[in-house]
Amino acid sequence: MRNQGLYGGFIKRFLDIVLSLVGLVLLSPLFLLVALAIYFDDPGPVVFTQKRFGQNKRFFMLHKFRSMKTDTPQDIPTHLMENPEQHITRVGGFIRKYSLDELPQIWDILVGNMSIVGPRPALWNQDDLIEAREPYGANSLRPGLTGWAQINGRDELPIPVKAQLDGEYAKNLSFSMDLKCFLGTISAVVSHKGYAEGGTADPQTRKKDTK
Repeated sequence: MRNQGLYGGFIKRFLDIVLSLVGLVLLSPLFLLVALAIYFDDPGPVVFTQKRFGQNKRFFMLHKFRSMKTDTPQDIPTHLMENPEQHITRVGGFIRKYSLDELPQIWDILVGNMSIVGPRPALWNQDDLIEAREPYGANSLRPGLTGWAQINGRDELPIPVKAQLDGEYAKNLSFSMDLKCFLGTISAVVSHKGYAEGGTADPQTRKKDTK
């Protein structure tokens, strides 16, 4: 495991616990509104779980608000579907655009499967990204709700570039780097910078979540 120093080994986790607890409390009204909107738009479960690569390439179950219809084929990544947009609900399109579907991952942060900032957790079938990250040491970090790659391209990035940016984050892990990522995420979400429904701009590297 990569030596992450005092910040990466202790302080970062402490901040994750405190901020995720505060976030769950303060954002609880928004959680309720999104959940109700999802249910009334397409009745069924409002949250779904998906197998992802976590720290040191261990699998964990990630939580997201459901953005696709309940009859969407199970365990098929969006990039492998024909016309995936037909499966996205009206509310789903909105919450994906503004990243509100990611909010349940605050729970994943609290329990220790994720961090607020870090490389985004790769899909269970995204071995190419995991392999590309390995030389940079990025797989040794807890995956994040947001990260350096997300504010420098988001969905537009091909996998080699994404892995390189994740490596830059691992190399420069610090409070100032995390703060830069956090503030940059707010700007990226508001402006929709780098957002591409269905995956990355490169069709060979499109990897978007199901539901």
